[in-house]
Amino acid sequence: MNHSIYSADRATHSKIVIVALLVAAVVAGIAVSFHADTRTAAVERAAVFKPGKPVVLGGSAAVAVR
Repeated sequence: MNHSIYSADRATHSKIVIVALLVAAVVAGIAVSFHADTRTAAVERAAVFKPGKPVVLGGSAAVAVR
């Protein structure tokens, strides 16, 4: 067994790469599943905005636009 990354052979490097890819795939799968669950839940409870009457904001102070 190789205890140092410097003295590791090709098979050990291949094992490290395979394990890293598997872990990355699992993490990505979990992230996608959580994202999909939160998106559908947010759509189901989304509030509908209904605009009311128009409002005009203003004051007695004159504003100079240059």
